[in-house]
Amino acid sequence: KRSVWIMGGDGWAYDIGYGGLDHVLASGRNVNVLVLDTEVYSNTGGQASKSTPRGAVAKFAASGKKMGKKDLALLAVSYGSVYVARVAMGANPRQTLRALVEAEAYDGPSLVIAYSHCIAHGINMEHGFKQQKLAVDSGHWPLFRFNPNLSGTGQNPFQLDSKAPSVPLKDYTYNEVRYRMLTHSDPVEAERLMKLGQEDVRRRWKQYEDMAAPKSAPAAQGG
Repeated sequence: KRSVWIMGGDGWAYDIGYGGLDHVLASGRNVNVLVLDTEVYSNTGGQASKSTPRGAVAKFAASGKKMGKKDLALLAVSYGSVYVARVAMGANPRQTLRALVEAEAYDGPSLVIAYSHCIAHGINMEHGFKQQKLAVDSGHWPLFRFNPNLSGTGQNPFQLDSKAPSVPLKDYTYNEVRYRMLTHSDPVEAERLMKLGQEDVRRRWKQYEDMAAPKSAPAAQGG
């Protein structure tokens, strides 16, 4: 059996190539897509993409990205017929492996989005996996798998694989130069965007938690 994988970065998947990606996901073909999400156009100098989070500094977002990060995974989940997973190997290698195996086994389009630390984040790359774990623990990068095959089994196809946020968002973001530099150039704006980013975390987690809740059985009809 031939395994077909398409690999690309967030600038392609979230932004300039999104139309093509969406066409593939809507095709119903047995094709797997792996997105290496660095949250910035890494290969062309570090421009902001639709994956760049709120408050991060990048080219074309020198005063901090004002809008929140596009939720590519949730857009794909809305089809209902696409296997979707968000993974971070540094936070949970077992969940990453499980998602890749499930994506390969699913007879249809699959999308796996992997947190990918990058030199453009302004970190010591030796500590990249530690930063990935902080991204998950802060709620910036919730781990989940959406498997359409579970829909007909009585199970919820949306499986939330990470725990509720346990550390403040700033404990993750301010380890990175892309966020920290705004605290020097415009501390008031940095604080404002950090508060909005923390609210993004709260709202997104609540949405995912609701989606992952067990489905209640329909009430029995009286005679």
